[in-house]
Amino acid sequence: MERNKEIYRATLLGGVVNIVLLLCKFVAGIVGHSAAMLADAIHSLSDFFTDIIVLVFIHISGKPQDKSHDYGHGKYETLATTLIGFALLAVAVGIIWSGASKIIDWWQGEQLPAPRMLAFWVALLSIVMKEGIYRYTMVKARTYNSQALEANAWHHRSDALSSIGTAVGIAGAIFLGNRWTVLDPIASIAVGLLIVKVSFDLLRNGIGDLTEQSLPDKMEEEMLRMVSALPGVVEPHNLRTRRIGSHYAIELHIRMDGDISLREAHEKATEVERLLRKQYGEDTHVAVHVEPTSPSI
Repeated sequence: MERNKEIYRATLLGGVVNIVLLLCKFVAGIVGHSAAMLADAIHSLSDFFTDIIVLVFIHISGKPQDKSHDYGHGKYETLATTLIGFALLAVAVGIIWSGASKIIDWWQGEQLPAPRMLAFWVALLSIVMKEGIYRYTMVKARTYNSQALEANAWHHRSDALSSIGTAVGIAGAIFLGNRWTVLDPIASIAVGLLIVKVSFDLLRNGIGDLTEQSLPDKMEEEMLRMVSALPGVVEPHNLRTRRIGSHYAIELHIRMDGDISLREAHEKATEVERLLRKQYGEDTHVAVHVEPTSPSI
């Protein structure tokens, strides 16, 4: 499928960028004596692992429906989004713990080593590269309506934002003197808190879809208006909606004249299905239940 190929391409490109930055950041963090840069390196390592998760689960979610999955395998993409959220949360906790430990050491009188310029330049490189790959990935995610790819795009953006905090902390620790070397671990904690926020957003969306959360109210209201505007259809009700990976599932009841033929009722229900699929995608699952407005004579 073209969709899966484009998602693979975007994810692989992000993976290459992550590998390059991962190596640069670990070297800069160790050689440049920067806790913030090492925290950023761990963040990039989590990016690399989430790229692998996306590749695996997009392959599975792209499979057509089969005997054991009547609605297809789209939920695997949502599962990938949720796993990315958990991975980010675990990374954030580790970064915050490490930064807090260094601040406690500094408070107790230990002199923290000042980071070197190498760490600062790598932080700037990371900002440019990760913001660029975020924009590219987000365009692809919206074009192909991919939750997992959008989650991965936000992972790239969070890395770019964390690198900004890293650069500020490193610069302060370098240029303000030894008394301010604590800015480096403070920056690493700021990075961790930012990642916590991103992970909660991803988990909220992923878990919501896995637990059959309805589509937003605005979308449901739009569906009811569209169906109500069709001639011969009145009182659409009992609307039920959910996401199945990158697709939607819509079920609703409609009322029509009870004296029309079964063929006419069927054709009108089919018209409702075509209307919704035209608006929300050809792969949208639509189920329409027809009820009479008056008893047949």
